Amino acid sequence: MTRVTTLFLLIGLICLVACTPVAVQSSEPRNLTPSATWSGDYPIAALDQLPPGQQQNRAGYIGDVDTFARIWQNFMPEAALPAVDFENNLVVFHRNVVYYNRTNIFKVTLTEGVAEVLAMETMSAMPVEDRAAMAMAVIPRAGVKAIRLDESTTVEVD
Repeated sequence: MTRVTTLFLLIGLICLVACTPVAVQSSEPRNLTPSATWSGDYPIAALDQLPPGQQQNRAGYIGDVDTFARIWQNFMPEAALPAVDFENNLVVFHRNVVYYNRTNIFKVTLTEGVAEVLAMETMSAMPVEDRAAMAMAVIPRAGVKAIRLDESTTVEVD
């Protein structure tokens, strides 16, 4: 191999590496479109089935099928467990903590790796006693590093 050929190969390799796109985490919020959503009631007596560190918060996430199955059994005991691909997805939830209000997840935004669950609730003055309204949504796992539990707390995604 001549020096000229070696030089051209080296220049070609440098150009190839220089033109390879680099994945950059965007600081612009983007919407994560849920592939499935559910709303219903969740018994207060079963809050210990929610993931540790997420039992007292409005929002949280489920990252594995075993936890999802336990929660689903309390959430919709008569319905079959939906199939969720936890390799590529997460299930986020939003629930009442003070007043019982029907709730629906209407948007999940991802900003700098942190997903925030936005939900609409009906308004009532009935305190949460034996049950809380809860909504769940399946979102893509890609790029999600943490879930915002409340205004000041996040939890890292496993």
